[in-house]
Amino acid sequence: MAITSANQLELLQTAEAVAREKMIDPSLVVEAMEESLARAAKSRYGSEMDIQVSIDRKTGRATFRRVRTVVEEELLENYQAEMTVEQAKQYMENPEVGQQFIEEIPPVDMGRIAAQSAKQVILQKVREAERDRQFEEFKDRAGTIINGVVKREEYGNVIVDVGRGEAMLRRNEKIGRESYRSGDRIRCYIKEVRREMRGPQIFLSRTAPEFMAELFKMEVPEIYEGIIEIKSVSRDPGSRAKISVFTNDGSIDPVGACVGMRGSRVQAVVNELQGEKIDIIPWNDDQPTFLVNALQPAEVTKVVLDEEAGKIEVVVPDDQLSLAIGRRGQNVRLASQLTNLDIDILTEAEESVRRQKEFEERTTLFMETLDLDEFFAQLLVSEGFASLEEVAYVELDELMVIDGVDEETASELQTRAREFIEKETQEALEKLRELGVEEALLNFDGLSPKMLIALADDDIKSVEEFAKCADWELAGGWTTVDGERVKDDGLLENFGVSLEEAQDLIMTARVILGWVNPDDIAPTNSLGTEEEN
Repeated sequence: MAITSANQLELLQTAEAVAREKMIDPSLVVEAMEESLARAAKSRYGSEMDIQVSIDRKTGRATFRRVRTVVEEELLENYQAEMTVEQAKQYMENPEVGQQFIEEIPPVDMGRIAAQSAKQVILQKVREAERDRQFEEFKDRAGTIINGVVKREEYGNVIVDVGRGEAMLRRNEKIGRESYRSGDRIRCYIKEVRREMRGPQIFLSRTAPEFMAELFKMEVPEIYEGIIEIKSVSRDPGSRAKISVFTNDGSIDPVGACVGMRGSRVQAVVNELQGEKIDIIPWNDDQPTFLVNALQPAEVTKVVLDEEAGKIEVVVPDDQLSLAIGRRGQNVRLASQLTNLDIDILTEAEESVRRQKEFEERTTLFMETLDLDEFFAQLLVSEGFASLEEVAYVELDELMVIDGVDEETASELQTRAREFIEKETQEALEKLRELGVEEALLNFDGLSPKMLIALADDDIKSVEEFAKCADWELAGGWTTVDGERVKDDGLLENFGVSLEEAQDLIMTARVILGWVNPDDIAPTNSLGTEEEN
């Protein structure tokens, strides 16, 4: 193909036609043509030459130019595209380093191979421009709902036409066993838009919790206007879902507003989600109350919250256990995701057995250590005493509130408790010395002999080894693995050591060793109830 006057206008017409078809800027197509012609010219005149092609946007005339740059003599590498100041004097007056000498060269005749190569360059540039346009158009639409038309299905993934581009709905993002045919209309949530060299750039989802939240925003005007807030969503796609809602407007029932007249609003969402049953839960900043609501329709008798561990125990009537757990654990799992708490469900009978076991263990402890009869030991447990330390170091008045306990008896109880604790402490210290624990660690403030034994069992026998520990290693924590929260047991967790206390102990050890300057230590901030490691 020769670039002659006969086909000059044809270049522009082709560029405009391609631009209209692909919905991109015509100048991008013209630039691609210029690059392809320059590449063809290099194959004709020499690949080392710096050849530039410009196409007139009005006439379509292609101009071929050879460019040579003036460089310093020691930097001269490419004789075809560069020249020294001396060499440039025959072409230019007073040449300087950095100047360019441009001369026009005859246009080239494109052979079959060159024309094919030029075509590939143009197509590649057009594809890149098309993908850039698509990315720029959709990058700000992530997190919204879009309507599209199914084009085809590839290996279980659905390719969706979203107007000015294609998007992919992966098989694991479809609800249940949904199947689509070409031409079907589909509504999806834009989960992610990312720049990719090839393949789809827009990724859709119908299983994301955000999809259901956005559907409610479309169906419930109060949510769209911000009067009602969606706090959290949990889904078992295609089966069941829970959504918590809240409003500061006392005149509005957030649950009723989401349900709608005769259930019209929630039914519209259910229909879109292939019959997925939806529980609408009123949100409450009191976690136990919120959890009771989240476990609906099951009834809850009692809730015990362990804020430090981020877990909660729920006691339900015996006949409500299966309802609370749900089929295959569905109800409790969704409630756990909704509240972001680990939930243990017990029946009233199981809780009674456990409570009785704890009562018996504490009674036995007091009988053996304080030399008491069973009745007196049970009185202590009934008053809330759970350990020897509590008996030994409480105010005498707290012991004297027990029926039949006078000041003399209370003093005797405390004396027996303290003597037993001191004896245990002495035995523990002797054992620690036998294990090879350093004296500096034995005298470390804040660590009891029992704690030191727990540390020694993990081969921590010096202040230096203790200072190398992480706070979660001592106090325990929670790690998220594959979306599941996994418990990490702490060495001192059984002794009631919190994360903040563990941090203080470790930092004290580092100060003693000179690893940390005390003046550089910032005030300890609470890190919450969960530690990720």
